[in-house]
Amino acid sequence: MVKFQVNFGEVSIPPSLDPPRPRVLPEFKRLAHGLRSGNISVLDAKTFYIPNLHYDGAGPDAYFWVGNGSEPNPFGTKVKESFISLKEEFYIFNYREINGSNIIYYNKLIIRTNQPRVSDYTITHLAQCDGELGVCPDSRLGGSNDAVVVSGSQKGGVTTITYRRPLAASEPIKDREILTTRAQSVIAAFGPLNARYEANAHSFMDTTRSDVQLDFGAQNDNNCIGLAELDAGGPEPWPPRVLVGVSNFTARIGPAGGKRGYTPITDNEISSGFLTYGHPSWGIAWYINDLLIPEIYVERGKSYIFLVEGGDDRTNPAKFHPFYISDSSEGGFGQKKEEDQRKQRVFAGVAYDNEGYPYPTTVGRYCEWIHKTTDQSATSKTFEDYMQTLQLECSDGEPAVLNWTVAHETPDLVYYQCYTHNNLGWKIHVVDPGTQINIPGDRSAIINLAPFSPPSYFTVTATLVILLAFTT
Repeated sequence: MVKFQVNFGEVSIPPSLDPPRPRVLPEFKRLAHGLRSGNISVLDAKTFYIPNLHYDGAGPDAYFWVGNGSEPNPFGTKVKESFISLKEEFYIFNYREINGSNIIYYNKLIIRTNQPRVSDYTITHLAQCDGELGVCPDSRLGGSNDAVVVSGSQKGGVTTITYRRPLAASEPIKDREILTTRAQSVIAAFGPLNARYEANAHSFMDTTRSDVQLDFGAQNDNNCIGLAELDAGGPEPWPPRVLVGVSNFTARIGPAGGKRGYTPITDNEISSGFLTYGHPSWGIAWYINDLLIPEIYVERGKSYIFLVEGGDDRTNPAKFHPFYISDSSEGGFGQKKEEDQRKQRVFAGVAYDNEGYPYPTTVGRYCEWIHKTTDQSATSKTFEDYMQTLQLECSDGEPAVLNWTVAHETPDLVYYQCYTHNNLGWKIHVVDPGTQINIPGDRSAIINLAPFSPPSYFTVTATLVILLAFTT
């Protein structure tokens, strides 16, 4: 399961505050994702008024977190209900019932794997399932899967899946009756699956955006209703980049590149459906030598240097991305439970204190490639064009230096990742000295070999160093 735990902004409530008299607090701190607001008013003991709230919608989920203390901490409480929905993006197929101004969702979610499958889902929050809340299979919540696949096929670019379920709600809390006496509103959305093969975030453009009514009691009605319009192919993904023969690297943060970038670049990793799906992205990724998640080739026994600028402010997790190397294609070592950490092999970037607790060792200043205006990935035919729409912003300080000597027992495939978050990095191929590197015959992968003179504050172990030039 993919989890995202990032503080986009915060506001402190003074201990001396005495509700219910209305009081005015400062606006949210502007930490990430364009979060901003007007001054916040505490109207009474249960009500906050947040005027002019803005959030760019680029995170996979957003909610309010409240608690005691001078800054956010794990002992707060997630607000279960909000007056607004900041991001309604999930791969869902559900019935909708309008009750006043509230929308209550009851859904049946179609999941596409090598064979057609359907799963019975419950939606309590617009977030990935955490085992209790979110977009969850009924079976994961202790319920039953009442949806049964009948058939499935692909023909002429159209995927058809037929399934059945009882008209009556066998689990009233999780299911909803399908009426045959009148039409019901239906919502559809299309998108990828996460690592558990469960619903993940989808694009707003891949959902129904009007009130579609279906009459499930109609007879001999073969008129299909367009539930959502999909871009037939979408923009062409950028070719993956490859770094071969490079000994020195920079690691910075940048945007994921929309439908041309992170997810399609990683689509050769997950192929569990009629279409291949890449790793889900939450908006940012590693830029190695100012390239979006290139595949890196290294040789056993040789040493490599990474200058890492992923952030050193632990109080701002949106800009705290320690760099490490692992055999996990997902990463996020620091947010994993101890038993899940033991499943990862870590090769660089993590150490343990005297009590046996892990901590990241590659923590440097924060540098991020940001949009000059808005995200131009959809209109940028090449990654080089896209880079022209970005500008580099760096905080004060120095980069962290990671020296990695590749051990002879290192497996053939490892990954550079973020210690605190999932799905920011990509592949490192480990080969024996002298191995010839075979690049795909269509040359879609771009090899980057550029002369480079390293700065004076680190030592180069190779006699010749080649690298795409640093941006300072």
